[in-house]
Amino acid sequence: MKIEPECKAMKATGLSVPHMLLSRACSRSMSNQPLFSIILLAVLIAQNPRARSQEAAAPHQRSGDNYTLRVKSDLVILNATVVDRHNALVSQLNADNFQIYEDNVPQKIKNFSHEDVPVTVGIVIDNSGSMAPKRNDVIDAALSFAGSSNPKDQMFVVHFNEHVSLGLSAKTPFTDRSDQLQLALASFRAIGETALYDGIAAALEHLQLGSYDKKVLILISDGGDNASKHTLAQIVELAKRSNAIIYAIGIFDEQDGDQNPNVLKRFAKATGGEAFFPGSSKDIAPICDGIAHDIRSQYTLSYIPTNKADDGKYRVIEVRASAAGHGRLSVRTRAGYSSPPASGSIGQLP
Repeated sequence: MKIEPECKAMKATGLSVPHMLLSRACSRSMSNQPLFSIILLAVLIAQNPRARSQEAAAPHQRSGDNYTLRVKSDLVILNATVVDRHNALVSQLNADNFQIYEDNVPQKIKNFSHEDVPVTVGIVIDNSGSMAPKRNDVIDAALSFAGSSNPKDQMFVVHFNEHVSLGLSAKTPFTDRSDQLQLALASFRAIGETALYDGIAAALEHLQLGSYDKKVLILISDGGDNASKHTLAQIVELAKRSNAIIYAIGIFDEQDGDQNPNVLKRFAKATGGEAFFPGSSKDIAPICDGIAHDIRSQYTLSYIPTNKADDGKYRVIEVRASAAGHGRLSVRTRAGYSSPPASGSIGQLP
């Protein structure tokens, strides 16, 4: 059953739905994915890590071709990885072992869980010309990651050189099958320049079509960009406003002047992920296995901020953990979020 009538109804509401999302959703069968409901939710929550709960007003305002939504948000959801001083993952903690601070103000934990839940995962691969010698190792590593992940994970692939494309077919937005994933990974030839920022933008957008709350991007690149329409500042802000965790793997060629490890570190730190810089492309596979284990071992915490102001300001988050017999613990989670602006509006994707 097609969803054209629902899409027409959604357009009539004036909601700010990115064209790329809407066109894909309207061309797919609802028997494959309840995309209509997902798109409506994505418009409300995709661009801010604060989940909308209970209160959500939707009067809209039009200015030219831009739309805005008025929303009320009251819940911050965090995925946190805890390691000891040997960088070993720490499990079996409970809510009492954690403390959350927003702008140095203690926050009360509302919800806590530690479960191996399925996630929506995008594998974002640099296919510029400099990556050609490493391509087979990258494919093997991505398949290794899939083999170590939750078998119910929804996965997709984004390829980028100076252009951006999805590895799976239009009829298959996500897969949990290794054969489909392998075809998606091998469907592109490494050639051309690098549009890293455009690739991340497309991946963050497609990620919101996934039906799982927890969302992850695995980015494999040298961090350079010489072909994007988006800017670094735009995509860093988009990543901060998303609910995605970005793990970055930097593969460098000493003769490539475009490499930029600091960009990869910046995306990872802003979203609660981690950046890795293997000495050889042969080392990517064990790193991917470790990332899969990291994702499956995370804690999920949420809180209602004591600061109720919708002032558009950036709020810094710090999560601490302590437990007898574990020594000093470190917590990795997203660095913060931007509160809604005074107008209560959220802009479109850059």
